[in-house]
Amino acid sequence: MTTALHPDALQSEEAARQPYAYRRRPLTEPDWRRLPGWRDVTEAEWESAQWQRAHCVKNVRQLRRVMGDLLDERFYADLERDQAERATMSMLLPPQMLNTMDVSSTEAFYADPVRRYMLPVFSDRRTDWPSHPHASRDSLHEAEMWAVEGLTHRYPTKVLAELLPTCPQYCGHCTRMDLVGNSTPNVDKHKFTIKPPDRLGAMLDYLRRSPGVRDVVVSGGDVANMPWARLESFVDSLLDIDNIRDVRLASKALMGLPQHWLQDDVRAGMERLATKANARGVQIAIHTHVNAAQSVTPLVAKAARAMLDTGIRDVRNQGVLLRGVNDTPEALLDLSFALLDEAGILPYYLYMCDMIPSSEHWRLAVWEAQGLQHAIMGYLPGFATPRIVCDVPYVGKRWVHQLADYDRERGISYWTKNYRTGLELSDPDALTRRYEYHDPIYTLPQEGQDWWRQRSQTV
Repeated sequence: MTTALHPDALQSEEAARQPYAYRRRPLTEPDWRRLPGWRDVTEAEWESAQWQRAHCVKNVRQLRRVMGDLLDERFYADLERDQAERATMSMLLPPQMLNTMDVSSTEAFYADPVRRYMLPVFSDRRTDWPSHPHASRDSLHEAEMWAVEGLTHRYPTKVLAELLPTCPQYCGHCTRMDLVGNSTPNVDKHKFTIKPPDRLGAMLDYLRRSPGVRDVVVSGGDVANMPWARLESFVDSLLDIDNIRDVRLASKALMGLPQHWLQDDVRAGMERLATKANARGVQIAIHTHVNAAQSVTPLVAKAARAMLDTGIRDVRNQGVLLRGVNDTPEALLDLSFALLDEAGILPYYLYMCDMIPSSEHWRLAVWEAQGLQHAIMGYLPGFATPRIVCDVPYVGKRWVHQLADYDRERGISYWTKNYRTGLELSDPDALTRRYEYHDPIYTLPQEGQDWWRQRSQTV
């Protein structure tokens, strides 16, 4: 006769046998007063969007002022060299984001996941292959697919509306580094040429003439940088177009600057939009961008719940797989549970890092992404298990297991698609062509690395 274990003992034993043990972890807001430059900042100031914007860290001098003697001089030299020689994005860190980093020592700061992608330094980058030979400034060719300036029509029923070219914070791995943010010593940014009112008007006119489009991603840049009245007016106009059924507002600032989304005028405006959308049977959602569990703080949760309380459909997360940030099953599951359990944010997508210049140290190979997708299955509810996707140039998002073929030695995966972009409406081969995506070269076997080295020398 067998005797059942005590339930508590059984749970403990099962948890010990699992590759990942779930434990609910309450959120914490790190004390910003541990940073010398913010020692006298009050809670009211910290929770002010205006204060946060006014005290963003934009250069090494300002970072020194905040950090005092917490960091060794070698870190600042490392950062300055990266800004001069490698960075594709200028420095812009809201206090909220900087405060989530580990500043207990210089080594801890170097190792911090959020620091690794928000404040990259030269020693982070690879010296053998800092960029892939096929890296490009507009790696997804979005500008080639503009129906009007800033409106990318890649998918049959969906468009991307880039309303503005700025954000409250600049991620080092930004896929739109071609257009977004200030120029750096290495990248002279492209600029919109049409005045904003005319550009936005042209987008709306195109959508009114395009009954096959039902879904609009309103992005940039980051919509949190747009004056609220102008953003509300644009979204309100979208809701007047009969064929538009889904509107998604893209804002990393829900995490990086949650104070913005907690402002009274923003909350009231979102409630007006949600009310109109619900009356029309249209879904409004906010898509944010969180890559590490430590970024989910009580203020972030408060902002997400404030938005849900306005009546919008969802707040969803679209993270990016980044080496040294979230490239383990534990990191991805910790992030997903922090979002879902503590902030009411739905884990939605995890993108592979795009093939922009100087990004090889962040990128993972397709086979690594496939392994991570396998490893996180079964722990989260199905509806909240993030899908890991590869955004294949000229194709679009594909689950990492959807490739048609894979040359592991040379790191070339081949992908197909089932629709034409605006560039291929008359292309008879668009649906049978195989499109390439490339793994980081340093992840390849020696034969593959040699092949790329020889090829790059002959180009």
